[in-house]
Amino acid sequence: MKRATKIQKKSRLKLLHQYYSYTGFYAFIGNSLKKSILPVFFTIVGVVLFNKYIYNISEGLQYMTETFSDTGIFAVFFASESFLGLLPPEIFIAWSKKTSVPIFSLGLLAILSYIGGMISYFIGKAILKFNFIKSYLENKMAKHLKNASKWGGFLIAIGALFPLPFSITCMAGGMIKLPFKQVLLYGSLRFVRFAIYGVAIFQMIK
Repeated sequence: MKRATKIQKKSRLKLLHQYYSYTGFYAFIGNSLKKSILPVFFTIVGVVLFNKYIYNISEGLQYMTETFSDTGIFAVFFASESFLGLLPPEIFIAWSKKTSVPIFSLGLLAILSYIGGMISYFIGKAILKFNFIKSYLENKMAKHLKNASKWGGFLIAIGALFPLPFSITCMAGGMIKLPFKQVLLYGSLRFVRFAIYGVAIFQMIK
């Protein structure tokens, strides 16, 4: 009986592997990594050079902390993460290092990003009720919707971990009516990304 169960599990995994290979899931991840490596590399180099020769980023972040309230910055970040993710989370992660409680601020940013993704999911579901908005976004988000239909929750995981708009990925999940439990589960990988980026960025900022 146990042997039969193991064989069934292996067969399922094999079928899943074949499916993701056939639909281009692995190629998509590879291309996403390739596309993100160079921009990330040049961004890091640009930030280092900018910090060294043009303007001290640490001082700028300190000024930002002293000028704007924490509540206001958290609110702007939450709005961005809930609606298309227009602002890079890395800016806010860097800012969190300059707050009085960096780890708490970073954790709160991760929570707000996660919740923002869930709100985007429900926005995606609500959009289906408005034909003119639905048609517009279906054209603009055709690629995301196609991928979400093929790979479901795994696309949410990619959006949570990689430099892709998490909000748009979750919105696509809502538009194809992906089960909310999958979005909650795979979206939780967002915390992993914030932890990794937090460690890296905190090391760069004095």
